[in-house]
Amino acid sequence: MPSLAVKLYSIFFKFQQRYMLRNLAQPSVHNVDPFGITSRHEGPAAPCNPSFNDGVATKDIHIDPFSSLCIRIFLPDTAVNSDLTTNEEKSKDGTFIYRGYSPRPGKKHKKLPVMLQFHGGAFVGGSNDSVGNDVFCRRIAKLCDVIVVAVGYRLAPESRYPAAFEDGLKVLNWLAKQANLAECGRWMGNGRKRMNAHVFDGFGASTAEPWLAAHGDPSRCVLLGASCGANIADYVARKAVEAGKLLDPVKVVAQILMYPFFIGRNPTTSEIKLANSYFFDKSMCMLAWKLFLPEENFNLDLPAANPLIPGREPPLKFMPPTLTVVAEQDWMRDRAIAYSEELRKVNIDAPLLEYKDAVHEFATLDVLLQTPEAQACAEDMSIWVKKYISLRGHEFSY
Repeated sequence: MPSLAVKLYSIFFKFQQRYMLRNLAQPSVHNVDPFGITSRHEGPAAPCNPSFNDGVATKDIHIDPFSSLCIRIFLPDTAVNSDLTTNEEKSKDGTFIYRGYSPRPGKKHKKLPVMLQFHGGAFVGGSNDSVGNDVFCRRIAKLCDVIVVAVGYRLAPESRYPAAFEDGLKVLNWLAKQANLAECGRWMGNGRKRMNAHVFDGFGASTAEPWLAAHGDPSRCVLLGASCGANIADYVARKAVEAGKLLDPVKVVAQILMYPFFIGRNPTTSEIKLANSYFFDKSMCMLAWKLFLPEENFNLDLPAANPLIPGREPPLKFMPPTLTVVAEQDWMRDRAIAYSEELRKVNIDAPLLEYKDAVHEFATLDVLLQTPEAQACAEDMSIWVKKYISLRGHEFSY
């Protein structure tokens, strides 16, 4: 069973979340901002830091002019080794202010896989720049040696289904666009390859994101989602399969679903026996689903909620390798296990990691991030995903 401290905090957490959900259910909230929001500021946000003070540099980018969709990039220092190019600006008192990492032009840079990360929060809370998500993404960037792109998708009820899912797909398409722009920048002038060329827009700004252009390898793209973020990741994986070569050079080689937020019209055994589980119980999550799904067509058997509905496209046999993480004390576990089993039936590499006495979001919730289970889970995921993101011949070089 979970520790006494976890149980006590779970009571406080549920009270806090129920209060927030009831406030969001008030009619006055539903049309607050058509632009959408990506954070409710429930807790402190972690500022981005473009230097490598703790081994990972971060930057925030707003990528869609028509919505609040944004990303935070986590770049591990292994991509640059000891050769850093920085922008410095002299202040009035004569000291130098560090302005962040900038890839050195005309130099061939080390390429790293790109991992799109979708945070949890029951579609109505959480953010890509929260302290907890920042810590988790830094941990994954270091352990997996990848560039993590944490997606700040729009939250409900201001932006209901399918806004969050469309945002996930927009980021994948944006990644493909960045890769193509970076490639255009390498072939400029008289057709000869130039490593220091850039594509510029009408205002003189580089349209290719420099960190991804220099260090990102989109042909080794991984999707990672926690809780409701796992639902988004699975949707994006399906759309990537349908798109095929239209996404070139982006290729989704694997996905990780951490305690997915799956549900359905007909309850499973765990949904009955563990309905009052820790942190996220069933009644509280139902409130979140009612805020997320369309009011006029509330259906728990939509593909967004239930991945095993009949007639799902594309067929499961075309899905990428999928690692599923489940917690013993999570009422949503049965559907995640069933989904993993269905993938294995069609010969997809779909292992299942189950953690004893663990609760929903045990590896990503801010108060649980430093527990041994959370750290072990991150390590286990990194071991599995390296099979698919390591360069050929270097699968066991870590």
